[in-house]
Amino acid sequence: MLDIYIDADGCPVKEETYKIARRHDLRVVVVSNQPIRIPMDERYRLQVVGDRLDEVDDWIAGHAATDDIVITADIPLASRCLQNGAVVVNPRGGEFTEDNIGSALANRELMSHLRDIGEKSSGPAPFQPADRSRFLHKLDEAIRGIRKRRLLRKRTTPDV
Repeated sequence: MLDIYIDADGCPVKEETYKIARRHDLRVVVVSNQPIRIPMDERYRLQVVGDRLDEVDDWIAGHAATDDIVITADIPLASRCLQNGAVVVNPRGGEFTEDNIGSALANRELMSHLRDIGEKSSGPAPFQPADRSRFLHKLDEAIRGIRKRRLLRKRTTPDV
């Protein structure tokens, strides 16, 4: 079954994810360092991990597999999940792919270096309604794409 994993700390699109998951009858695992409220629904599960640095990331990367979806803005986590075959969508409606993750990691490193040497940056733009709309579209598109690939694999895999 296709599962959706949410890197929950600071994720602004949890409610939208529940809505899409409900429509497609999918499970959602919300991963956090601390207890948070999630809807009462057997499809949704809260996974609270310890508060060690990157513990949420490690848990998600250890569980997300081929044809799962991970929702995160964390670029290193996105890279790890792509290596596992997961589809990674960011909360603003972008998708991390094998084609763009290298440049995203490089840009992250560059910005980190600039901050380390005292350069000031404005940070990310405020989250907008258009970001929410792009996210809903991208998540729905990702689910349909995974289901289509699964169907094609099933048709092309010979019966044993």
